[in-house]
Amino acid sequence: MTALTLIQVFASGVATGCVYGLVALSFVLIYKATGTVSFMQGELLMLGAFVMLALHHAAGLPLLAAAGLGVAAMAGFGALLERTVLRGAPGRTHLTALLLTFGLGMVMRGAVGAVPAASHTMHRLPLPFAGESVHLGGLVLAAEHVAVIVATAGLAGVLTLFFRFTRAGLALRACSENAQVAALMGVSVAGMHTLAWALGAGLAAVAGLLLAPVTFIHPNMGLVALKAFPAAVLGGMTSLPGALAGGVFLGVAEALAGIALPEGAKDVVPYVLMLLALLLFPGGFAGGTRGRP
Repeated sequence: MTALTLIQVFASGVATGCVYGLVALSFVLIYKATGTVSFMQGELLMLGAFVMLALHHAAGLPLLAAAGLGVAAMAGFGALLERTVLRGAPGRTHLTALLLTFGLGMVMRGAVGAVPAASHTMHRLPLPFAGESVHLGGLVLAAEHVAVIVATAGLAGVLTLFFRFTRAGLALRACSENAQVAALMGVSVAGMHTLAWALGAGLAAVAGLLLAPVTFIHPNMGLVALKAFPAAVLGGMTSLPGALAGGVFLGVAEALAGIALPEGAKDVVPYVLMLLALLLFPGGFAGGTRGRP
């Protein structure tokens, strides 16, 4: 294997890891703010991609407008679910909240699967970079991989600015650190829970948009969340940068395993790494060996 081929595999792994990282971000964002582990992030990702597809093909909106409106619609949908179904869950047992999100995910999957046009074939968004290549000297990279990496970096920057310099971001951070103290300071904890679910659903929709040119759009594309969850665990379930870094780490490890291990073995790698992280780094990579007996 040449060095250029290895770089191409590495870049592919980083791009895949960015998608894992975005979904992991949505897991961690909701968990930090509400204490709820959401098991419907994959379905939100899938539903978001289908919403954008419908807005573009059925409603006739330009692709950029369909993408923006689709992300906004999914954020609103996440807020609506929190207000109507999940609001009582944070004060109840974790099992109740987990089962609620699992059930909602199944409802979404079933609703999309009941539409013949959605479930009988794979679809694609006509993104301008899909199928194109980026040439850097002798290095050839898939344009969709470069776009995923650039978009993830940009989104991470926007989130950083949001959490550091906006009133809503600072309030959400305060609520995540200590909801009782935040409430005493005048922060609406219920409002922050709604915001967290809205952001989590919006992030999942963005991940669906970025994943669309790689895997196409189909009802099972949300299964990527099963690999994103280990990324959130690697980040300690409480660190947003850790979740993104965990996603990239898993994506690269999976890509390298694909060329070093027998066919199919790479799919086991994320879960093996998650088990090792739980044994050796209970607090995630960011927490080091804190919490280890």
